Amino acid sequence: MSAKQRIFISSVQKELALERRAVKDFIHAEPLFLARYIEKAGTGTLDMISQCAKAGLPAPEFRQDGGQFIQTLWRPKGTTDGADVTTAGTKPGTKLGPSRDQVQILVKASTGAALTELMTVADRTNRTKFRDQVIQPLMDQGLLEMTHPDSPRSPQQKYRLTEQGAAWLANQTGNKK
Repeated sequence: MSAKQRIFISSVQKELALERRAVKDFIHAEPLFLARYIEKAGTGTLDMISQCAKAGLPAPEFRQDGGQFIQTLWRPKGTTDGADVTTAGTKPGTKLGPSRDQVQILVKASTGAALTELMTVADRTNRTKFRDQVIQPLMDQGLLEMTHPDSPRSPQQKYRLTEQGAAWLANQTGNKK
């Protein structure tokens, strides 16, 4: 038997092994499908397209960029869930809405709070990182402001909600003005 024949047989054996694995996975998935815990492979894409059409939205876009698969889903226009939160200071790949810690900080800042009080809410200990990673993004979005903006390092410095922050927070908690 030549080397070419051996390579061919080896590749066929690999294909068969992959096929057996796929059948085994299918057998394990079938009861989950019948119990309606999962969908069959491939039906999710069609469901997304039909759900977007029902909602009056454009169909999702699917593309491949390099080795990555990218799917784009569209939101209805004007759905920011509250006040208009800007994207100032955000970087690609960062989320636009406040984190759970940031929401708790906004609640605490509704009455005005010192940086150390806000750090306690978020269970943080490094002042510089906390200011840069948590407080500054809230200020960039116009949700939080300093009580003494001309003296950022003042011992009396506190942080409070802006009108926009109060409107956003009221919308999130259901206490509309």
